[in-house]
Amino acid sequence: MFQPSDSRLSTTHTARAQWLALLSRAPLTLLEDVLRPHIQVTPHWLRKPETGLMMVEARAGGSGERFNLGEMTVTRCALRLSNAPVHRHVGIAYIVGRSHRHAYLAAVADALLLDDSARAEIEHTLLTPVKELLAAKKNIRQERAATSKVDFFTVARESGSNDADEEQS
Repeated sequence: MFQPSDSRLSTTHTARAQWLALLSRAPLTLLEDVLRPHIQVTPHWLRKPETGLMMVEARAGGSGERFNLGEMTVTRCALRLSNAPVHRHVGIAYIVGRSHRHAYLAAVADALLLDDSARAEIEHTLLTPVKELLAAKKNIRQERAATSKVDFFTVARESGSNDADEEQS
């Protein structure tokens, strides 16, 4: 796989992958609220939102051979904001599910995040709240799972005896 040698490009590539992951899981209402001023113009569509299926692969035990687990519905799109010059950034989005609106808003946010002049504002008003929301949801899931945790002890450990010592004598 091609890896860029320019460290700035590599850093941007990594950061973009992280914000695309956040945008795909962001609540639609938050995207609507934050991006309202930026979606007043009609975008130049490179690929209008379209829904399709994607094969999900898994590995047995996390390290075994890959196998096809099943299919999931994905919506994708690519656009350029109309008020931007032709050489400006292309916003893309892949969203689990069928929400064309969510894919559109995530692509708009991606295009804005690629623009150095808008990145700080979008990171502060959109990405930070999404990170906090996802962290809170993760904590709630972990707390709920912790309530059902069961610790199993062996009989030998509970009684304090060592079976290996008894067999040798």
